[in-house]
Amino acid sequence: MKKAVVILSGGMDSTTAAYIAKSEGYEIVALHFDYRQRTQKREHEAFDAICNSLKVVNRYVIDLPFFEHIGASALTDKSIDVPTGGIEAGVPVTYVPFRNGIFLSIAAAVAEKEGAEALYIGVVEEDSSGYPDCRENFIDAIERAIDLGTKDDTKIAIKTPLVHLKKEDIVKTAIEYGVPLELTWSCYKNEDEACGVCDSCRLRLKGFEKAGLKDPIPYKVN
Repeated sequence: MKKAVVILSGGMDSTTAAYIAKSEGYEIVALHFDYRQRTQKREHEAFDAICNSLKVVNRYVIDLPFFEHIGASALTDKSIDVPTGGIEAGVPVTYVPFRNGIFLSIAAAVAEKEGAEALYIGVVEEDSSGYPDCRENFIDAIERAIDLGTKDDTKIAIKTPLVHLKKEDIVKTAIEYGVPLELTWSCYKNEDEACGVCDSCRLRLKGFEKAGLKDPIPYKVN
């Protein structure tokens, strides 16, 4: 069976991408990163639960402690507060410098080792939080770089099935593919009940509201 490496954070977007990969006939190699993010434990739990639901056997969990040393993000630097006042224009303080570039580089190494022909990532450009490493032109550029930096017989296509969707469309797509949304976790701040007010929670809740559905995970504020 053909293989695909799926970068799986445990959030709604990456989980939906994983279910799409499965529906397209790929054997999933699941890849998760612990990078000292605020909700690391909860995201890791979501990753394990989602892999179990997908019956994924081949799982990689890569520890990246250096993100904490780099800092400059509210997700990895506890001295920077996660904003809760609403989504603002520009790149937010929750942006982790070049995170997806680093993730994709490691994923390419795993894909080459595993003989995978595809790499799925749940980036969303139009309705994301303004992260520059979620843009389609960036993904296209790094795909070319990976092609140049791997063996001649290694061909890895980066697949971004959600990149042009709005959050409500992602919710609808998740339902269509039978994604167990109750297992996913998106909150930037909390690990017990989602805060409901960080950018990630706001985008997720807005998506469910516009889709006419109720989010199945617990919230402190909803």
